[in-house]
Amino acid sequence: MEDNRVGDRKLLGPEVTKNAGKYMNIYDLYQRIKNKTETLMEKLMANEVLKKLWTHLTVDFITKLLLVVEKDIILVICDRLSKMTHFMAMIKRTLAEGLARLFRDNV
Repeated sequence: MEDNRVGDRKLLGPEVTKNAGKYMNIYDLYQRIKNKTETLMEKLMANEVLKKLWTHLTVDFITKLLLVVEKDIILVICDRLSKMTHFMAMIKRTLAEGLARLFRDNV
């Protein structure tokens, strides 16, 4: 019974096996030298341990929502220490002054 495995020389033929060997040698060489051009990074440092609530925040917008009570964007503000999150509905045309007012009144 004939063996039909992919790695079998009878199935692939000598030319395909030879080309695969060339490819693997070139690939191996490429993998060894490709990172030489990158600059080395410094030692990894631990992140600062947060001590006070609401000093380090993440802010994001959820946009392109259906219009509900004339609001189509949700402003998300999250405290990185406590993971407490505030969600505020707003309209697309809100200016920076309006965002500051939303933040002051709701957080």
